[in-house]
Amino acid sequence: MRRSIATVGAVVLGLATLLPGVAQAAPKPSDPGLSPADQVSLAAGIPVAPKAALGARPAGPNPYLSMLPDAAKADYSGWANYAKKQAAGKLAARLKAQGAPSAAAKAASAVVVDENEPDGTFGSNDNPASAQLIKNFGTGKKQDAAIRILGSLDPESATPQSRAATPEDDGSIPLAGETGIGSSRAAIVTSAQVGDGPHGSAGTGTNDFDFYKLAATAGQTITVDTDTPTGDLDTLVALYTPDGTIVAANDDADGFDSLLKYDVPTSGTYYAVVAAYSGLPADPFDPASGDGGASEGPYTVTITAASSDVDFFAVNLKAGDVLGASSKGAAAYLTVYDTDPREAHGSDQDLTFIYPMDSKLPGGGRAVTDYVATKAGWHYIGVSQGKGSYDITVEGYRPPLEGDKPTQTLFLDFDGERVNTGVFGGTGNVTLSPFSAFLAKWGIPSVQEDALIDTVVATVTENLKQDLIESGLNSRFKLKILNSKDHADPWGQKNVSRIIIGGTIDESGVPTIGIAQSIDPGNFETEETALVLQDVLSEPAGSAPSLNTYLTADSDRIAFVGQAVGNVTAHEAGHFFGNWHTDNADETPNLMDAGGINFDVLFGVGPDGVGGTADDPDVDFVHDRFSPAEGFAGTEDTLGRIVFGVTS
Repeated sequence: MRRSIATVGAVVLGLATLLPGVAQAAPKPSDPGLSPADQVSLAAGIPVAPKAALGARPAGPNPYLSMLPDAAKADYSGWANYAKKQAAGKLAARLKAQGAPSAAAKAASAVVVDENEPDGTFGSNDNPASAQLIKNFGTGKKQDAAIRILGSLDPESATPQSRAATPEDDGSIPLAGETGIGSSRAAIVTSAQVGDGPHGSAGTGTNDFDFYKLAATAGQTITVDTDTPTGDLDTLVALYTPDGTIVAANDDADGFDSLLKYDVPTSGTYYAVVAAYSGLPADPFDPASGDGGASEGPYTVTITAASSDVDFFAVNLKAGDVLGASSKGAAAYLTVYDTDPREAHGSDQDLTFIYPMDSKLPGGGRAVTDYVATKAGWHYIGVSQGKGSYDITVEGYRPPLEGDKPTQTLFLDFDGERVNTGVFGGTGNVTLSPFSAFLAKWGIPSVQEDALIDTVVATVTENLKQDLIESGLNSRFKLKILNSKDHADPWGQKNVSRIIIGGTIDESGVPTIGIAQSIDPGNFETEETALVLQDVLSEPAGSAPSLNTYLTADSDRIAFVGQAVGNVTAHEAGHFFGNWHTDNADETPNLMDAGGINFDVLFGVGPDGVGGTADDPDVDFVHDRFSPAEGFAGTEDTLGRIVFGVTS
């Protein structure tokens, strides 16, 4: 019997290394409860929180939609499994609500495009430069806006050779068992056990790791596939370079078993590790560097390094085209490359249950991708990671607001509001306290409330309006931003979305700083709600997400609090205008950076560590890589995904 119990650990979204330290006047907040081993897991995109039962809705707010103050309970693996279970049903419900044909009926009416590459071969359309042109696809009047691409992935065949388990200790890169892959064979299969080494529960208790050494050449795909038909082991797998850098990791590809696929960019030696969930080593050169408590048990692992088959198809998009694609069959990975060409959104999952009910984009597949074109020209749909036939649904749409009236309006509500937080996983219809209730906690007198609200509004306006106009990407971009201080409440009118800025976790029943109602590439649903709660932001100094941590006697409190709250507000609007989270630990500050760590970067705290001083930077919507915790690959144009969805 398998069970869904994992080691309790702390989690922070997409954690890698902290920013370089500088002399600071304010105390530098820390991220409590994170062991070095936890940090390594999180940097690899592997959460360490307790898991929900397979397919069940995890506890707490949806982390893809939330800015979590402390993501210790963010069960990304559980949410990914829940998404798989929900996707097909949500797609059917969306289509029914829209009065649209069923997914099967849409597929039957779509124009079929057959792959030109002969079955059983590979290499003729394996990159954007050699992509098969699909000239009839597009959103124009005489073009086909819905197609099905039928093809086959035919990678090099590799028959695994049975190999005995490596004698313990094989718990580090220097102690890794030699597989012979890359020299005498292409694939191996081994049955072994996590927990039988000197650092398992019967030994030091710091966790047992099984490392495997292999070689691969550029262009091959390394596959590490675990199977645990008996016992309690919940595996995860990771792949290292010789210097100890993790280049790929996976948890829960099939139930609680793991499947890693890595397209090799550089020939050389690699090290695969089989470990237990919440049980990666802090140092891959030290077999005793785990933090203990992970599950144990038998497993079988198949490791392969063989030439892969990747198929690319070129489609000519107009600026503003909203593209969605969903795969069935063998293809486990689906991606879109922009005109550069650069990977813009690669996916091996289906998270379309997050789309709003009005979204027309496809879903319900093995892998789903979405994209908003910011330039006209050839774009490239890539299919990979599998063997056999595939069926790809590709659909294109123009932004729904194009030619529509009235203009998209964003209403910032500071007055406190009666709202149904059940849509966010909260307690239902509740009254949230007004923004004014929190001013004193930042040391701001009530007479300065109007000035503070003006600063929040100015920050949101700069982030969501001025920067997008100045980008020049869309001359028809148009967004009206209203607020409860200066305008009547327009909520309930056509094309009005709102963000409620106020309230607490206790009032809402949603343990987060901010949360949006959906992620909506293309902005199909123009009437949504988001929350920006104020209790965590205004708690006493010391915690990373508290604004008080960055306030000193030198701070311009109005400027800093207004900027920080405005940035969080723009972040939540970014979700329901189409953006996913970006990496909060890389070198690029981005308004869509996930929560959990490095709040000072999102808030706009400068190098002196003090908010509201002259060195505070302006944080914007920019190009940035996706959050490692959320399973996408590529570079997200967070400004471009908004600027065409909010159009006229």
